[in-house]
Amino acid sequence: MSAQGSVVLRPATAVDAEAVAGIWRQGWRDAHLGNVPDALVEARTPESFSTRAAERVGDTVVAVVGDEVAGFVMVSGDEVEQVFVAAHHRGTAVATVLLAEAERLVRENGHREAWLAVVAGNGRARRFYERQGWTDSGPFDYQAPGPSGPIAVPSHRYVKRV
Repeated sequence: MSAQGSVVLRPATAVDAEAVAGIWRQGWRDAHLGNVPDALVEARTPESFSTRAAERVGDTVVAVVGDEVAGFVMVSGDEVEQVFVAAHHRGTAVATVLLAEAERLVRENGHREAWLAVVAGNGRARRFYERQGWTDSGPFDYQAPGPSGPIAVPSHRYVKRV
């Protein structure tokens, strides 16, 4: 467990899955609606976020402010897969603290470079990552998991030496 200011980081537990799913669903909708294929929007039901949050507890770190889960990050190998912050905590230090933790975890996983995918139309996230020292290495189609197999999502690959 670590803290920076009033943001405390800790590994997620099964009890956190519901809060993670709620933050993930709302944040995903805010960032992706209008920017991803319709097939992906249809696949991202409330139940899909709940299922995926519960399945991914083992590679999720939550940021807690007070006694509330304020955001989370999921890391797999060298990929920072998900970074989401509750709407009322956006613009605070939560995202910065989570991203720094993700970079540390990628380094701890034995990698010198981290990467993440940002939906092409998500300008807010792209500006945030660039302010944090990440570099846009160009467009690509991210293969997002769907119920019938991967769904190609126009994205940009961001990288950072860690």
